[in-house]
Amino acid sequence: MKKICIASDHAGYVYKEIIKKHLADRYIIEDFGTFSEDSVDYPDFVHPSAASIEKGSNELGILICGSGNGVQMTANKHQRIRCALCWMPELAELARKHNNANMISLPARFIAAELAIDIVEKFLSTDFEGGRHQLRVDKISC
Repeated sequence: MKKICIASDHAGYVYKEIIKKHLADRYIIEDFGTFSEDSVDYPDFVHPSAASIEKGSNELGILICGSGNGVQMTANKHQRIRCALCWMPELAELARKHNNANMISLPARFIAAELAIDIVEKFLSTDFEGGRHQLRVDKISC
């Protein structure tokens, strides 16, 4: 089974739990928190999650906060992370196909839970195309 990680802040906690339950029978999921709806600072959960992908402990990651922006910005501070903010399945598909995204961020306050699941499914089931896209991906890191 593929190993993935998931993390959220308080605004994304409910969606995190829904997504974990949906994926539990097909993936090994490492949950970096948070573990309640109590207010937290998202970097405390995003940094360890992103580091697990950089180290190879997890293959792909899912991040959730209210807008999706904060968790995405934090993850993308990591040199080997390519985190895409996705609010529709097509964006998740293109992020994987063309950008080899290894994490996605979801805006829990702006999408329905069912749509979040569709986005995650598309992200996890799409492969990187490589080719001309690899040349571009190679130029992303500083």
